[in-house]
Amino acid sequence: MSAGRIVKGMSALALVFLYAPILWIVVYSFNESQLVTVWSRFSTKWYAALLQDDQILRAARISIEVAVLSATGATVLGTMVGYALARFGRFPGRTLFSGMVIAILAIPEIIMAISMLLLFVALESATGWPHRDVQTIVMAHITFSTAFVAVVVQTRVSELDVSLEEAAADLGARPLRVFFLVTLPLIAPALLSGWLLAFSLSLDDLVITSFVSGPGSTTLPMVVFSKVRLGLNPEINALGTLIILVVSLVAALSALHTIWFRGRPT
Repeated sequence: MSAGRIVKGMSALALVFLYAPILWIVVYSFNESQLVTVWSRFSTKWYAALLQDDQILRAARISIEVAVLSATGATVLGTMVGYALARFGRFPGRTLFSGMVIAILAIPEIIMAISMLLLFVALESATGWPHRDVQTIVMAHITFSTAFVAVVVQTRVSELDVSLEEAAADLGARPLRVFFLVTLPLIAPALLSGWLLAFSLSLDDLVITSFVSGPGSTTLPMVVFSKVRLGLNPEINALGTLIILVVSLVAALSALHTIWFRGRPT
């Protein structure tokens, strides 16, 4: 057997391993049976039941709000961090600053969750703020998402042709104007990628959210986890299928945007 066939076979097995469980969820979301592993006949009743489940709908709304706010905040902060690391060379404290950014990527989630919980409890005891609810979830998600955005932005800024910014400066543009009119459009794909990454991390997070959330701020992963612990529910298959559909559409739009941006004449 040739090496090419072996590589193709291993690639096919890897794809099956990755996507067979996802396909299973999609197929059985249309199963009428209450048993999620026994097929009876085609039905969409679990989607109707899902749309009438107030607990899941409320948790989904909270998760989307948190993800949008935290992704936006992380993109703003991560852009500043990434730009500083890529453009300002060696400055006092750079090694410590860069190490602290990388440390966020390496610290286990449970350690991050405990540290954020202790911080919020100490602040609330000392100042009466913040109360554990949606705002603490957003702050915690911004904290760990900023590092991911910073890495993406730093990589993109490092690849930019500095002469473009220098040309704008030679024509009389001030540094802030150069950033917004030259640098920012050039790194727009990286900002979009960073925002989507932060959005996904926030929407998917369970461990940190469980520690820093409070009454009335239950997110979708927390609801799904609590339901799965009590047994497999066909509504979860329907929910998973809808999430897969939304993520696929967003990924397709992002890819089209990147293709358009690269193909646009300069």
